[in-house]
Amino acid sequence: MKKLIFCITGFVCLSLALSAQTPLVLDIVTKADAKMRGNSSYVEMTMQIVRPKYTREISLKSWSKGDNLALVKITAPAKDAGQGYLKISKDLWNWIPSIDRLVKMSASVMGQSWMGSDFTNDDMVRQSSIVADYTHKIIAEEQVGEFNCWKIELTPKPNAAVVWGKIITWIDKSYNIIKTQYYDEDNILVQTMENFDFKTFGDRQMPSRMEMTPADKKGQKTVVIVSKAQYNQPINDNFFSQQNLKTIK
Repeated sequence: MKKLIFCITGFVCLSLALSAQTPLVLDIVTKADAKMRGNSSYVEMTMQIVRPKYTREISLKSWSKGDNLALVKITAPAKDAGQGYLKISKDLWNWIPSIDRLVKMSASVMGQSWMGSDFTNDDMVRQSSIVADYTHKIIAEEQVGEFNCWKIELTPKPNAAVVWGKIITWIDKSYNIIKTQYYDEDNILVQTMENFDFKTFGDRQMPSRMEMTPADKKGQKTVVIVSKAQYNQPINDNFFSQQNLKTIK
């Protein structure tokens, strides 16, 4: 009888602990996501695509507002300059000035490489949400470099239109995303993103360098260097238009 009571008590305590953890882990992921996005953002960055035999660079500007509006415009090199990407809710477009064509993008291309880099189209326009499209579970607390982090597993919700079969992310106690691993539907690691060189941008500390490294391609990675970032500045919804996609510099 004592063993039975002990088991029942232990089960109840474990259930209460897990139920208490659920809003906590959601709060952690929500705060980390909000810190990376802000209510709105404007970012200038350079993307270095590193391959065993060459390295090439792309410079770009990115604007976002909330979860539903984003615009990315390439400023260099000259052969790619002017090309852009627009997200309005679930609709996505790619503007290709060299052929004077606006292409509606389908959900099926979200997992494909963006401009030959190790980032996906989904990474660049944030089509999926780590808050809304996944369930979350703290699986450990670990040290990553100088950062004491929660290690959190993200599992796609049923019918969520996401690229990954699973995500593992490390978030520190200041709600910075330090490291993220992306897995396919067979639970095989595909790539890892690490954030470095945290600097003050406006009202927050943010990484100024991000590295995405594929798991199975030796000598290959993509490095993003942020030169300027502004958050929570007013941006009219009308800014995110097909006209601006074509004309904004």
